[in-house]
This record gives sequence, structure tokens and C-alpha cells, in this order.
Amino acid sequence: MSRELSETPAPSLLDTRTLLSSLRTAMAADTPAQDKLDLAVRLIARTSGADVCSLYLQRAGEVLELFATVGLKESAVHQTRLRVGEGLIGATAASLAPFTTSNAPEHPQFAYRPETGEEPYRSFCAVPLIRAGKVRGVLAIQHRDALSYTAETIEALETVAMVLAELVASGEYIARTEAGTDVAVAFLPGRLTGVTLNAGLAIGQAVLRAPEVVPEHLVSDNPAHEIKRLQTALSSMHAALDALFAPSGNSTRDEVLGTYRLIAADRGWIARLHEAIRTGLSAEGAVLRVLEQIKTHLTTQPDEYLRERVADFEDLSRRLLQHLLRPADAFRAAPLPENAVLVARSLGPAELLEVPSEHLRAIVLEEGAATSHVVIVARALGLPVIGQCAQALSRIESGDDLLIDADNAQVMIRPSEEIRAEFARGMALRADQTRRNSEVRALPSVTADGVPVSLLLNCGLLLDIAQLEPTRAEGIGLYRTEIPFLSRGDFPDVEVQADIYRKVLAGAAGKPVTFRTLDIGGDKFLPYFNHPAEENPALGWRAIRIGLDRPAWLRTQLRALLRAGAGQSLRLMFPMVADVAELRAAKKLLQIEVQRAAARGEPPPARLEVGAMLEVPALLFQLPALLAEVDFLSVGSNDLLQFAFAADRGNPAITGRYDPLAPAILNMLRHVAQTCQQAGKPLTLCGEMASAPLEAMVLLGLGFRSLSVTAGAMDGVKLMLRSLRLGPFSAFLESLQGAADHSLRPKIWGYAQDHGVFLDNSR
Repeated sequence: MSRELSETPAPSLLDTRTLLSSLRTAMAADTPAQDKLDLAVRLIARTSGADVCSLYLQRAGEVLELFATVGLKESAVHQTRLRVGEGLIGATAASLAPFTTSNAPEHPQFAYRPETGEEPYRSFCAVPLIRAGKVRGVLAIQHRDALSYTAETIEALETVAMVLAELVASGEYIARTEAGTDVAVAFLPGRLTGVTLNAGLAIGQAVLRAPEVVPEHLVSDNPAHEIKRLQTALSSMHAALDALFAPSGNSTRDEVLGTYRLIAADRGWIARLHEAIRTGLSAEGAVLRVLEQIKTHLTTQPDEYLRERVADFEDLSRRLLQHLLRPADAFRAAPLPENAVLVARSLGPAELLEVPSEHLRAIVLEEGAATSHVVIVARALGLPVIGQCAQALSRIESGDDLLIDADNAQVMIRPSEEIRAEFARGMALRADQTRRNSEVRALPSVTADGVPVSLLLNCGLLLDIAQLEPTRAEGIGLYRTEIPFLSRGDFPDVEVQADIYRKVLAGAAGKPVTFRTLDIGGDKFLPYFNHPAEENPALGWRAIRIGLDRPAWLRTQLRALLRAGAGQSLRLMFPMVADVAELRAAKKLLQIEVQRAAARGEPPPARLEVGAMLEVPALLFQLPALLAEVDFLSVGSNDLLQFAFAADRGNPAITGRYDPLAPAILNMLRHVAQTCQQAGKPLTLCGEMASAPLEAMVLLGLGFRSLSVTAGAMDGVKLMLRSLRLGPFSAFLESLQGAADHSLRPKIWGYAQDHGVFLDNSR
């Protein structure tokens, strides 16, 4: 939400500790529930100097009902209702973020409710009540005059809202069962659908993850005592994690857990816990408050990797609460069935490792994504995982028989014997398919008519390097160097970075690795760098633009890469290049570092190759000049396509509206392939297009001979290309060059079906 500023600042909620102490006393009083809320809004209004303070609570059907107010008409209480997204109150609930304006009646989202009498009040500030990642209500203050609300005021209101959210969750105001499902449904066979995070099939019994730890006391008037409790609990938690994360010899597992351990020791997280305690919260209240702040920030990020760090902080927060509340038996595990299927809202890798792997068959999550640490560990353990499975915890009972079809992202609950037997036959067929896939891995990447194709891996963590051998990839076409930066509390120095890059090169065992320099900004934010607010971050200050404006950062990374690549072949590429002058400026910084290393007697790379990513359409009109400056070119199809279509790929309203197989995109990529071929410069594509077999087939037909794909897509792409006669297909694509279709996908799919191209039955 944008914030409208005025000339007059609003009073600040300076004494949060006093307010929280007063609220604690009021909430603990033996008075009717409504009286507690009435007193709460009066206290908040008086402390903030507001003319109005109102509390809305969410009821079933995403309806926000006015439960208490001072300043508005009392007759509106329990009468005024707004849907989530309706009016300024509903907009606050929908966005999960604070909302302020200095002229509420003129705001386009203002919804007038005559029964409230709120029209005289111009300034408006609201914060959502959030608990367990869900909106429980909205707290709002208003003033008659046009004011701008300070960050301090908003922060204080958010802290108060957190305390109120815990009170509301008690069930005293809104019954917990109000929005529940029909109990009778729970005992019938059922089917849930989610998203495949790791393919596979499994049969087992449901084990529901232990319920959330809910502390009773969220505020305290003794910060020193609470900080001491926090430090003791942190020390205990870190010691327990060290014992749990002892090296296992499994590089994937150890790498993920090492990253998780770094997050647990993050100085920024711990400092924020201390700061929250000093506002008047207990140690437990601080843990919950900081967690909600992190979730509010990270869950709105378009970048999946950043969103999935929420699961790590949720896991750490749960563990820390357990050490605060009941350290003696914090992790006493209940016995598991021999074929357990773990069902949870979200999980951290530590929680997964506490479950005996010999008993675990699969995981079902209400949240989760492919880049989450728990999924990466589960993948290393060979466990099927289904995520984004709504209502899993409400529809599945502990002990239920489950059939997990992670290939098709389905969970079958309490299946009949007939379905169970059929599913077992399907598992046997999948085992046969796995054997066939493993056989194709050993075969060369050559089309049916003898054209060789280079298949490379996209990587972002050291653990991804372990996939080189099983996938038989020829190298790493894209190593995203920013991932280690995102999981740290401060900027890594030269030697820390060099150590990471050395491990990547060592893990590649002589196979080529293409390092993409730091690509932050846009949808990837460093926790220790103050990124400016931008209306269009994808088009803003990011990637090479930050590197050139902060040359010390870029030079530090280039110095580390040169040091790690001493005596070896080193391939570097710069992201988000918009014109040739930018590339030349980046190369100049690289040359400075090369000369510096030589002057210090440091051994240089045996061979140094420099490339650029083609993501900005402006470069399409500078290709000859660009190719004269680079040793290779890599197309970043994700950004290139969204810029070409002027369509934000993170916007659900237009997801799927524009197709990578549209004629304009094919003509554009054909031009790039032909220009690179004429210039004799190697060309690779490392975006999502390369990992989809049908799109990869089109790229080959356009002239691409090198694709960088995800590890999970490698088998499907290789099966496709080995069944494809490239000559006839290229001629077919050429015949479609003048088409005006919205998408050529149906025609290309039909060609593949008619000519026996293996596409794994996916479009």
C-alpha cells in the first residue's frame, strides 16, 4: 500500500511498554469479554492521541466485523461488517500489511458506512492482527486532522495487534469451530490436491505434526530477566542443533543443515528479539512478534527462495519457544508407525531429521515449495513430498491410511481396498519407469538424427552440485552466486566467497561451471542491505546496476572468483545487462582485479571466459556489438519473456496469459540463435523454458544446442531429444514463422504426437 504523507506528523506511540502492561492487566481481569475489548481500544486511543480506535475481528466467510470502538458510534459495534478486500479495513486484511493515508474519505478504496459516523476523520492507520500466518482481524486508529503516521507508531500498533491476535485466538470472541468443516466429512474417504515438490508414490499412515506451542504470557515489565531467559534458551537450542546436525557424510543433507545452522545464529534475528523484549514483550512474545515481522516481509517476495526461508524461521521460532517453555522435554518424540506419512502446515529440516527416516514414507504440507530446505533434504532422502495441500490438517486424522501420489500431487484419504490394490500396482509401474530413466542417463544427449546437444545444470547451492553425477550433466550452465548472500547476516568477505567458489569448482570435478555475478534487487533482497522502495523493482535497481553503482561489492566478488579459479578454467557472466556500455564497465572492473592479482603474485585462472545474460530486450538490437565483447551468451528466458510481453510473471491475474511458444518469442529466439551462430559465439538458455520438454524441443528447433535445466527436468528433456528428429522438426518450425496465432503450442504438440516425440504426457 502506498503511504500518503502530509505536513503534520502524527503523535507517536512512544511508551509501548506501558501500553502493553496496561493491556496485560486489562486482559487478565475477571470481566466480560466485550468489556476487555472496549477497555483495550480506549487504552490504545488514549496512548496514541487518536480520535478513533476500532477493532475488527474476522468471522467465517472472510467477513470483518466491528467488535469494539471508541470514537465511532457505539451502535455500529457488531453491526458494521466488511469483506476482506473491501474498504480500507478490508484492504489491510487482504494485504497482510499496515495501511496509512492522510485523507481516508478521498481514498479510492474507502467504503462509506453511514452507521459508523466516521466521515469527519481524515487520517487513518490500520494494522492486521496476524496469527499463524492468517489474518484474525484489523486494528485501526483515526484522527480528524490530516496527519502522517510515523514508523514508530506503526511498529507499536503491530506489537499491540500481535498481543490482541493471541487473545482472539483463545476462542473467547470467535469460536474456533466457526469456520471449520463438517465433522461428518472427516470420516469419509477423500482426496486432496496440492503441488508436486518431489515426485514419487507412497502408502502409509498419517502422523500429524505436534500442535503449535502457544505461550500464555506475551508481555513483561522486566526486560533484563526476559533477555536472560532468551539467551539461555538460545544457547540450549544451538547446542541441541549442533548435536542433531553432526556431519553425516551426505553432502546434500550436511549443506542444507549448515545453512540452517547459520540462520539459527543470525545476528540480525537475535538482535530483533532483544529489541522486541525492550518494547515490553516477554521472551516468548518477542519470538512471535519477530516471526510475524519476518513472515510479513518475506511472504510478499516474488522470489521463491526468499519466501521459503519463512519455513526455516518458523521452525526455529517453534524450537526456541519449546526451549523457553519446557526445555526438559522439548523434543520428546512419540513412537511412529513403520510407514509414517508426516502431515504438517510447514516444516523445517531439523523437524524432519528428528523423525526416524526408516519409518518415514512421504510428507504432505499445507505450504511449502521446491526450494525449501525441508524439501531439499527430503529429496536427498528419496521421500515424495506434496505441498500447497489446503485443508490437509483439517481433513486428515492421525492414523488415517493415506495414498500419496506425488507424481500427480494427490493425497487419497482412507482409500478402499480396491483403490489401495490399484495404487500398489501403480507403484510397481513407477519403479519400472525409474529404471528406464536411469538407463537413459547413461546414454549420450544426441537427437534421433545424430545432432549433439549439451545439457547443463542450473544450481544455486553447493548441495546442487551433487546432482552432476546422477544426472550425467555436462556441467553447470548457471550457478546463482547470490544464494549464499541471501542466507547470511552480513556481506561475506573475499575469503568466505572464495571458499564457496572453490567448493563449487571442486564438486564439478573439471566440468565447466558458469558463475553468474551477484543478482540482487528486484525480487531478491539482502537482509543487511537497505534496498530502496521501488514501484517496479523488476525494472529497477538490481543486478549489474547495483554492481556498477557499488563497485566495491562487485570487485570483492570478482576478486574471490579469480582467487578460487586459480589454475583452472573460470567462466563469469554478468546479469541484467541493458547496453554494451554496461558490460564494458563491468569488464573494466574485472580487468582491474586481474591486474591486481598479477601484481600481488597470485596465480591466475588457466582460462578466463566472460559472458553476458540476455534478459533485457534492448540488447536484441545491439547483438553484433555485444557479441564482439563476450566469449559466450546466455539467454535468461524468465526475465526476457516478462519484459517482452510487459507482463509481470509474479502477477496471478496474467499468469498463463502469454505463452513462451507465441510466434513473437520464437522469432526473437531464432534471431538470437542465428546471430550467435554467424558470430561463432556459444549460446545457452538457462531459464524455465529449457526445463520443459516441449519448450526445450522448440529451442532445439530454433538452433539452440546448449540448455541449462533443473536436475529434476534432466531425464524428461533427454528422453525428448533422443526421440526427436531435429532436421524435419526445424523445417516444420520454419513453416510457422509467419503465423499470427496467440500461441503455437497446439500445433507443436500435435507434431510431437504425430512423430513419436517422447514428452512424458505433459503439455
